[in-house]
Amino acid sequence: MEHERIPHGHAAFVNRLPSRGLPVCDHEDRSRGRPGRRHEVRVSDRKTTSGRETGGRKPSATIYDIAKAVGVSPSTVSRALNKPGRINAKTEQRINDAAYALGYQVNPLARALPTGRTGMVAVLISDIANPVYFDVLRGAERVASGAGHTLVFADSQESPTLEFGIARRLQSSVDGLLLVASRLTDAQINELADTKPLVIANRRVDGIPSVILDVTPGLTQAINHLQELGHRSIGYLSGPTASWMNHRRWNTLLDECLARGLSIVEIPVEDPTTGGGAGVIRRILASRVTAVIAYNDLMALGVLREYKRQSIDVPGQLSIIGFDDIYGADFTTPSLTTVHSPLADVGEAAMRRLLVEANGHTDAEAPDLPTHLVIRESTAEPRH
Repeated sequence: MEHERIPHGHAAFVNRLPSRGLPVCDHEDRSRGRPGRRHEVRVSDRKTTSGRETGGRKPSATIYDIAKAVGVSPSTVSRALNKPGRINAKTEQRINDAAYALGYQVNPLARALPTGRTGMVAVLISDIANPVYFDVLRGAERVASGAGHTLVFADSQESPTLEFGIARRLQSSVDGLLLVASRLTDAQINELADTKPLVIANRRVDGIPSVILDVTPGLTQAINHLQELGHRSIGYLSGPTASWMNHRRWNTLLDECLARGLSIVEIPVEDPTTGGGAGVIRRILASRVTAVIAYNDLMALGVLREYKRQSIDVPGQLSIIGFDDIYGADFTTPSLTTVHSPLADVGEAAMRRLLVEANGHTDAEAPDLPTHLVIRESTAEPRH
């Protein structure tokens, strides 16, 4: 089964039957008991089931149109399209060919009426503008599409209120919901989980299936790297206060620095964006730290850009480490040292868990996915 994206600007992915051009379909002449003639199913000149001309516009084909084209009963078409493998393989192939030629599209909401299943799953992320989510979405879509599901996604714009409202609306039309880096409270997540199957990524809530990044390896390597370079005073550019992962990263860094006798200070950042990073330069300078570790790469790149604008040397006067290793982190000058996150693996693992949950089963808790440090050019020995 191939898949293709809806044109840019639509927050959804769609599945379609394999593209083979306009197929030729066989049908049996049941009244005479012998094979019928081979014919082409032409979409452009056919009529709807009501007999009205299409006027050049493709009407919505039905299973009755397909049944008539192939010469089988509508129930046979329904079984072929909805429960593959239940009928003769050759007949099933002819039905699929005719469905594609006629432009037949499954209506998931209509299918949900008798089955309660729509064949759609949703991913809700906190900020579509953050490239950290691109690979997460790609991984989730790859698994959903491979399982024959349609993936839809939505953006909560870092707003817990908006996120909860969107999640409630999505649940009415999907079989399951994946929350990525959710800003909701534990109580809100549990309330959503009581309605439909739900999985969370980069967040942990007791009793809710989750897929988590193990930040300890990457952050430990980052602190070791800075200590070996001679840094003794480190700043952490913190992320959103509602972010569970932000607190996990800060606590990990705090423990690692205390264990080594290093000084670390938390520097709040208003937004987890390049603009947010650029806006805390005065705080970084006032803190007298010689290195910073940012909540994400966007903030780190914002600091790097603003330092260059002010002609402050990086890494000479400040070493910078990001987090996530997003696309483009190595395009800057200097290139960004960062903690790599296996983002596509997060999306794939979370979607696999969601599909298991949506099918009424419970999957074993997966191990956290490890991070690791990628050393580039934005870190060096401090100048004293």
